[in-house]
Amino acid sequence: MVDIVLLVLLLLQLKHFVCDFLLQTQYQMRYKGIYGHPGGLVHAGLHVIGSASVLIALNVTALLQMPVTPLLVLLAAEFLLHYHIDWGKEQVVKPFVEERGTVYWAIFGLDQFLHQATYVAIAYIVFRV
Repeated sequence: MVDIVLLVLLLLQLKHFVCDFLLQTQYQMRYKGIYGHPGGLVHAGLHVIGSASVLIALNVTALLQMPVTPLLVLLAAEFLLHYHIDWGKEQVVKPFVEERGTVYWAIFGLDQFLHQATYVAIAYIVFRV
């Protein structure tokens, strides 16, 4: 069981890298700080599609005999968390974007930590249900 938990975490981290650094467009980056703007919604949606893909590819629901409904609730929660973490970061980081100094990178690092903590919570919930 430890193997599959670690594999899920690794794949969720890979998904995060792909969605945040390879697939994220200028449009998403520019507008995810405006609450409710489609740019941020699309970005959070890509993350949920990626997470769902990981869990489906590993057949987590069958492996754990987990009903689909809790998985959908978990993915909806990830959407809300990812969206609000990114939106919140944009609210805090605005004054520091130009200089890109220590404070900017600390906020960016906290943003990334919160996303990774979300994946740990997802793995915990999936494997505890």
